[in-house]
Amino acid sequence: MTPADLLKQRYMAHLRLECGLSPNTIEAYIRDVDGLTDWLGGRAVTTITTEEISAYLVALNDTGISARSQARAISGLKSFFRFMALAGDRADNPTMLIETPSIGLHLPEVLSVDEVTALCDAVDLDAPQGIRNRAMMEVLYGSGLRVSELCTLERRRVNLIDRYLTVSGKGSKERMVPMSEPSIWWIRRYLEWCDETQQPIAPGNADYLFLNRRGKCLTRQMVFTIVRELAEAAGIRRTISPHTLRHSFATHLLEGGANLRAIQQMLGHESIATTEIYLHMDNTRLREEILMHHPRNIRR
Repeated sequence: MTPADLLKQRYMAHLRLECGLSPNTIEAYIRDVDGLTDWLGGRAVTTITTEEISAYLVALNDTGISARSQARAISGLKSFFRFMALAGDRADNPTMLIETPSIGLHLPEVLSVDEVTALCDAVDLDAPQGIRNRAMMEVLYGSGLRVSELCTLERRRVNLIDRYLTVSGKGSKERMVPMSEPSIWWIRRYLEWCDETQQPIAPGNADYLFLNRRGKCLTRQMVFTIVRELAEAAGIRRTISPHTLRHSFATHLLEGGANLRAIQQMLGHESIATTEIYLHMDNTRLREEILMHHPRNIRR
C-alpha cells in the first residue's frame, strides 16, 4: 500500500470516527481529493500549493458546474488539508485563504397536498411490491425521513403502538419521529402482506423494514426510481425525488402552524439555520398570495 493510500485510509477513519460522517459524505470527500490529485497528474498531496489548488478550482468552474457544487468541492478539500495539518502530515494548510463561493438561497421543490395524495394514489397495489411502495411513500411524507434513513429503517425501531419511529440520521445521531396515521396503517398492511406471501429475507437483512423482492435492503437509487415513476404516473411534470417529500413534510407542517424548533427536531437538523429555509419558502408563498388576491394587484 502506498503512502498516499495510507493517508487516505487515515483520513477516512477520521471522517467516520471523529467527525461521525455518513458513508455517502465520506465517499464524496474522497472524490474531491481524487479530483484534485488526478488533475495534477498524481502529484503527492504533501507538495500541492495554494496556487495549484486555485488553478484547479478555476478549471472546475470552467466545466460549468454550479456554485453549489463548487462550494461542496472546496469544503471537501478544506477538510482534507485541515486534517493533514492537524495530523502533522503538512506544516501548512494550503486551503486556508481559499474562499468558498456564495451559493445564494436555494428554495427546494415542494409538492402541494393534492400532489402528495396523487403520488401515493398512483401506487399500483396489485403490483408485486405495490403495498410496500405505498407504505414507503406514506413514511417518507408522514415522518419526513431522508432516503438513507428510510432504506436503513429497522423493524424494531418502528413502534406502531406508541406511533413513532427511531431513526439513525447524519453522524449516527438518533432521533424519535412521530408517525402519521396513514403510515401506521400501511406499515401494518405491509407487514401482514410479507407474512401472507412469505417474502424472502436475505442473510443479514432480517432487521430492515423495507426489502426488495430478493429480500435485501433497498438502495437509495431504487427509492429514487420508484418516486420518479410514481410522479410520472400521477401526472407530476416536475423532476422530484424522495427528498421532495421531506421538504413537503416540513413545509406543510409550517403552513399548518407547527413550531420551527419542533420541525428542526423531527428533521434531525443540527442547526436551526438549516430549518429556517422553510420560513423563506412560507414567505415566498405569502407574497404570491398577496400579489394574486390583494385588490391593488388584481387587474381589472
